[in-house]
Parts: sequence; structure tokens; C-alpha cells
Amino acid sequence: MSAPDPGLSLGEAPKLSVHSSVPLKLGLTPWDFSSLSAASLGAQAAFAESLGYTSFWLPESHFNAHAIPDPLMLLAAVAAATRHIFLATTSYLLPLRNPLLAAEQVAVLDRLSGGRVILGVGRGYSRETLKAFAIDPGVKRELFEWAYTLMLQAWRGEAVSLHEDGSAAVEVHPRPVQQPHPVVWVAAFGPKALDQAGRLGLPYLASPIETFSELKLNCARHDAALAAAGHPPATVRPVMRTVFVSDSPATVKALRERLASIALPPGLKLSPQVDDWAILGDAHYVSDKIAAHRAALGMSHLIVTRLRVEGVGLGELRESVARIAQMTTAS
Repeated sequence: MSAPDPGLSLGEAPKLSVHSSVPLKLGLTPWDFSSLSAASLGAQAAFAESLGYTSFWLPESHFNAHAIPDPLMLLAAVAAATRHIFLATTSYLLPLRNPLLAAEQVAVLDRLSGGRVILGVGRGYSRETLKAFAIDPGVKRELFEWAYTLMLQAWRGEAVSLHEDGSAAVEVHPRPVQQPHPVVWVAAFGPKALDQAGRLGLPYLASPIETFSELKLNCARHDAALAAAGHPPATVRPVMRTVFVSDSPATVKALRERLASIALPPGLKLSPQVDDWAILGDAHYVSDKIAAHRAALGMSHLIVTRLRVEGVGLGELRESVARIAQMTTAS
């Protein structure tokens, strides 16, 4: 079975009004988190797929009222409701996992979906979560790289041991459809994480809470780390952004005010200037802002997301999702 390519067309990908010969790939997170049922998530992903979105993303989080501790399980349900759209994680936390078991589970989802996994991986920003899992936050990067390296070996069909003496080595089955391994991107915040991503040759998955200026600095640092490690320049530059399209100035103003007052978990922070990290406005404004991101960052994939705020109806969110997909190139 041949796997689809997340960097190529899955059907007709939507083209936004950006001055580039390469169509921008659109992904999104669910706009309705009120139910994490298979029916709800599957319906949202199928709707997005029908519009031309190429990837559907779920985060990982623990120990809160909106926790999603096992995004792969939920994406397995989405696989059954869709045909082409990629199934993606925004930050699958490798330090929390046994790499053999993680390699098996990711491979199962890749086979179940016919080779549609994009594994966004991360180290974990919350010291409290890491400590709850008995993990020293000071070694999370070492654990991340250890797990990632062993998972790659397992997917290649090599015998893998978790022991320093190499004992009890095993081969992992099933193997993923995508060869030599599923697509892996890395969510990174700070300088050390960006340097590690570049050294490993992994695409940098930019978060939805960093400002435009911060993203430019991060991309430059990632590029420098790639070059220093002898990797080719980045051609995949995925960026998560809160995006909302509406012709109602009052609706946009009210949403901007709510986002300005949102509180994030400890360890994360937002600029009080919402327009520094979110794209909210009418179709022309949104199109121009996305074009600016492409020009400044080399953005190849836009993952449309939103923070969990009250006051925006599900119908309005669904309409916004559709309008973003309907934007066409106007170069």
C-alpha cells in the first residue's frame, strides 16, 4: 500500500491569496470540543476534508477538565470517517512514553489510516505534568531524543533494546505504511528545543501562542541549527494560528476582547496584543495576514486553530472554517 504525501496534493488543496507558486496546505484542529465522541470528531474531520483541508490535528494534554491524554485513540476514530485527510498530533509527548510501545501504537494508526499519520512530537512544557509521571523536567530533552531515536530504529525494522547492554532486543510489528517512517514534525518553544529540532533535521511546528516577531526569530534559529548540522534548508514550515473570518466588525471585536483576557496554564503566556498571535477579521484582512506569514516565514502549512473561549457559536466557527478554505489565489 502506498502512502499519501502530506507535502503534495490530497485532492485539490485550498489556495489562499499568497504570492507563491506552491499552494498553501491547510490543516485544522476541531472547532467543537464539546464532545470528544467518534461521531463529533469524525463529522468535523469529514467536513474539513470535503473543503480541501489536508490535515486534522489533536493536541495532547493531561490532568485538566479538557484533557486529551491519548490523541492517537481519538484519531483512530477519525480515520474511519475520512479517506484522505492526514491525522495529526500537535504535540505527542515522547518523554512520557515507552518508545517501543509508542512505535507500535503510531504504526498501528498509520496502517489503520492507510499511511495518513503526521506525528507532531514534543517534550512537554508543564513541569507539573512531567513530575506527575515521575519524570525529571531537567532530562526531558534527553528522554525525547532517546525515545525518538529508538522509534526510528523500530520503524526501520531494526532490533531495538531499551537496555544499555543491548539485551532483550526486539523487532516491532506492524511496520508503518509510510516508509521509512511516518511524517514527524516537532513542536518547539525555546532556544534549546529549536536547536535540538534543527540538529535532528526535523521540521519545526510553530505554536499558536507565539507572536509574529517571535516566530521570525524562531524560524531563523531553526534554519541556523539545520545548517550547522549539515541538513538541507527547511522546505516544510508548519505554523499553527488562531484564525477566524467574519464580516461582522462587532463579532471580531468581541472575540478579540475575549482572547485578550484568556488565561493559559502555568508555563505558557500570551501577548496582550491579540493581533500579534491571532488572525481575526474579514476575508481580505485574513488573506493579507496569511500572505504576510508566508512571505516572512516561508510557511508551507497553516494549521487553523482556536483557543477554547466562550461566545462564538458553532455555526460561526464552521462558516469561518469553510471561508478560509474558499479563499483563492489572487496574485
